[in-house]
Amino acid sequence: MRPWKAALSHRRMEGLRWAFGCGSWRPTRSEWLLAARCVQAEERARIGAFVFARDAKAAMGGRLLIRKLIAEKLKIPWNEIQLARTTKGKPYLVNPVLTTIPNFNFNISHHGDYAVLAAEPNLQVGVDIVKTDFPGSSSVAEFFRIMNRQFTDYEWKTIKMAGDEWAQLDMFYRHWALKESFIKAIGIGVGFNLQRIEFHASPLHMQTGQVSKETMMFLDGDQEEAWTFEETILDDNHHVAVALGKPDMFGKYALQVQEDISQEAPQFTLLSFKDLISSAIAMAPEDHVHWENFQAKHKKASRQHRMPV
Repeated sequence: MRPWKAALSHRRMEGLRWAFGCGSWRPTRSEWLLAARCVQAEERARIGAFVFARDAKAAMGGRLLIRKLIAEKLKIPWNEIQLARTTKGKPYLVNPVLTTIPNFNFNISHHGDYAVLAAEPNLQVGVDIVKTDFPGSSSVAEFFRIMNRQFTDYEWKTIKMAGDEWAQLDMFYRHWALKESFIKAIGIGVGFNLQRIEFHASPLHMQTGQVSKETMMFLDGDQEEAWTFEETILDDNHHVAVALGKPDMFGKYALQVQEDISQEAPQFTLLSFKDLISSAIAMAPEDHVHWENFQAKHKKASRQHRMPV
């Protein structure tokens, strides 16, 4: 038995929420080369393929968040962690985990100025972050017209009653984050009819740093009491939604799952680059090509938003 497996047999992992300010990160040569050494080869290639530096930084931050989580919370040495992706692109841990953490689940998202991670030991979890901004190539009215089929009549009523155009956009992206968090938690992706799910957002006005669990979801017209949604505003422009669902399990874990859902929602902790690599173990020799590749990337992406999955 590996030492990290033995360590799992007598510990209990708590749910956690981390955020990394990838938008404000200005990596030095040594930081970027170190980061590149601390991710798997296929991850380095994926990150290197991005056209824009902003996207590369966000992707790098996301991968480092995952590896930090697994190294520190599951006690698997950084350089032994093996990650893969599902056919829908969701990252998962290949290494076996003991049944003391029966449904260890994590998810990441990045948009705007942050990469975020949510992890739970016993629950399905999906996380999404969106930055509120004006559409880059159309009016707000035209943008809403194009996106009309992504929301129900009830949701559009809530969005358009929010106030001025900025307030409406802010409520639009709040709903967007909620829907994507659920889709990511269930792992379906493209092809799911987003009008099947309807959110009743509450409270309508949130404060920065506040974590709310009051929003309700309806699936095909019926309230889904098995799902809980945590909502957080990281700053004036960034909404985060975390979807938490009960896995299909019975027996001795059932009570623990109920306790995990009902406990107080954790706050997002903002990590620095130093925090991200505090437990890192380099997996490859330094290669200056990675820095040259990063330096050659465009510094700013065009103003456009992700379409819902």
